[in-house]
Amino acid sequence: MTTQEVATRFHEYMQEGAFEKIYTELYSPDATSEETPGSEWGKASGMAEIQEKGKKWMDSIEEMYGGTTEKPVIAGNYFTCYMTMDYKPKDGERTNMEEIGLYGVKDGKIVSEQFFY
Repeated sequence: MTTQEVATRFHEYMQEGAFEKIYTELYSPDATSEETPGSEWGKASGMAEIQEKGKKWMDSIEEMYGGTTEKPVIAGNYFTCYMTMDYKPKDGERTNMEEIGLYGVKDGKIVSEQFFY
């Protein structure tokens, strides 16, 4: 798949809430994931670590109220998506978060993701 095709499918799956499809179909097994510098979530390498990071994130949430993912913008081997999340962390207050996800694509698979918020 081209970067455009990966980005289009990523966006479609996000609209469906099909997160497992995103990870199994679109990601390279060796992908990396990096959060905003200074974040407690750090960097994960490989799908096992990325999925563990995602599980820890979900375990920290008391309730999800919603979220959005805008259509991707493509530049070369990268695409970005503007995303929002409306959630309540455990022992915290309801939060509306905005972030930009930057995704690198190589050989038809997402090889890196980095979040800015």
